Amino acid sequence: MAKISEEQVGHVAKLARLDLSEKEVSKFAGQLSAVFEYMEVLQEVDTAGVSETSQVTGLENVKEKDEVVKWKVSGSDEELSGEDLLKASELPVESKQILVQAAVKKS
Repeated sequence: MAKISEEQVGHVAKLARLDLSEKEVSKFAGQLSAVFEYMEVLQEVDTAGVSETSQVTGLENVKEKDEVVKWKVSGSDEELSGEDLLKASELPVESKQILVQAAVKKS
């Protein structure tokens, strides 16, 4: 039986910088012990000959090939290329990409 002590839970919480109350430590010790006990039960299952499965729904990632397309100017038959659009940008361009300000700031 895999019993997780409150001291072990407290130690892991400290390493993870989690501020847990004594009540939470006791609660999580019991829950984690139950999880590990169930894992021991699962270890008894004979899985020889069973192939590994990452998911069971049959869903696959949808991938499309990138295509370079011409842009039509509204109300005209004139077509613009990606380079034309980059030249129209008021923002700086580097390596065929428009540079923008970071949406998430590093602290």
